[in-house]
Amino acid sequence: MFFDEKIETADRATIEKLQTERLIDCVHRVYSHVPFYKKRFDEAGIKPEDIQSLSDLRKIPFTVKDDLRDNYPFGMFAVPKDEVVRVHASSGTTGKPTVVGYTKNDLNMWSDVMARLCVAGGASKSDIAQVAFGYGLFTGAFGLHYALEKVGAMVVPASSGNTEKQIMLMQDFGTTVLISTPSYALYISEVMANMGVDPKRDLKLKYGLFGAEASTEQMRAQLEERLNLTATENYGLSEIIGPGVSGECTHKCGMHINEDHFIIEIIDPATGEVLPDGEQGEVVISAITKEALPILRYRTKDISRLIPDKCTCGRTSKRMAKITGRSDDMLVIRGVNVFPSQIETVLLSSQEVEPHYEIIVTRENWLDQLEVLVELADASLLDNFTKLEGMQNKIRHDLRTVLGIDAKVTLVHPATLKRFQGKAQRVTDLR
Repeated sequence: MFFDEKIETADRATIEKLQTERLIDCVHRVYSHVPFYKKRFDEAGIKPEDIQSLSDLRKIPFTVKDDLRDNYPFGMFAVPKDEVVRVHASSGTTGKPTVVGYTKNDLNMWSDVMARLCVAGGASKSDIAQVAFGYGLFTGAFGLHYALEKVGAMVVPASSGNTEKQIMLMQDFGTTVLISTPSYALYISEVMANMGVDPKRDLKLKYGLFGAEASTEQMRAQLEERLNLTATENYGLSEIIGPGVSGECTHKCGMHINEDHFIIEIIDPATGEVLPDGEQGEVVISAITKEALPILRYRTKDISRLIPDKCTCGRTSKRMAKITGRSDDMLVIRGVNVFPSQIETVLLSSQEVEPHYEIIVTRENWLDQLEVLVELADASLLDNFTKLEGMQNKIRHDLRTVLGIDAKVTLVHPATLKRFQGKAQRVTDLR
C-alpha cells in the first residue's frame, strides 16, 4: 500500500533528476535570500552556478546547530515573516532554541511526506490513531497529527502524560495506532499491566508509529510483545522539518527516505569526508524544497548508514539504517567509544530485567568509572543473593564483551528509575 505510488516507486534516474533540479533551485534561493548562506558561500569561494549536479553538493560547507542559534530567532528564514504561518522550536536545553518556520506550502509538504511514512508503517483511513506526543513547540505531535488526517484516519490528540487516561481512551475509542516515543510506549505498557489491562484481550492496537528518539531492535521486540502491535520507527529533526525525513515500512528493514525533498549524505564525523553507501557515519541532510527554512548539509550528529537496495515492499527510495547513536551522545570511557544503544542491546536481551536503566559516568583518581543501574523484573530476586549475584556477573560479562571495558552493574528494585513521557534521558555524566 502506498500513499504516493508514483514517487515512492520511481526509478533511480527519475529521483536523482528531481533532486538535482530542486538542489539547484534551493542553492539559488538561499544565496539570494539568506545572508548567512551568501556569506558562507562567498567565504568558500562558491557561486550558485558552481552547483550543477548532486556530486557538487559536497562543495557546500556544512550547516550546524550553532548556526541556527547564532541567527536566532528568524535570521535563517528565506521568506518574509508575513509568509510564515507557523513556527516550531527545539527545547533549547543547552542554549537558545533552534526556531523552524513553515509556509503554507511547507505545511502541505510536511503532511504529505509524513503521510507516506504513516501508510508505510501500516496506517490507513480505517484506523483510530492516538497521538501521545506532547503538543506545542515540539514538532512530533503536529507532524503525525496532520499526516494521519491526510491519510483519513480518526486522530485522537491525547498529547503526552496522564497515562491512565491514555489507556482508558484506547479502550473506549478502540485505538488501533499509537504514536509516541518508544520509552513512553514502554511506560504505557507498564501502567497497563498495573491496571490489569491486557492489550490482547482489552485493546485493538495494531500499529505503533514511534519516533523522536532512537531505539534498538531489542526495544522494538519489547514494544511488540507488551503492546501486541507492529512497531515501526520514523526519523526527522526539528531543524529540518520535524518527523518525515524517513521511516520504516512494515517489513522493518530500514527507514525509507523521502528523497524528493531531502538529500542524505553519510560522512566521516572526524574528517567530513562523504562515505559510500553501506558505510556507517554521521547523517547530513539537505532540505531542498523547504520555503521558509531551506537547510543545506545540516550535520545531525546521528550515526547511521545508507541502504540502496530496493525494499521488499516495492518502494525504491534509499533507506537509512536505524540510528545507532549520536556522535555527541557517545561516551569516551578510558579511551573507548561507548554508545548507550550498545548497553541497551545487552540489557534488553535479559528476561530478568526491565527495559529501564540509567548510565552513570564518574571519575575517581583521574580514572573514568561506568555504572549501569538496571531495574529487576521481579522484586523477589532481591532476596536471592546467589541468583542476584549471578545476574549481575552475567550482565557485567556481556557488557564487557560488547563494550570492551568493565562496568559496574547495580540491580535495583522494580519501578524505581525515572520514567519518560518524552525523549528518554538515560545518561548522567558526573565527570
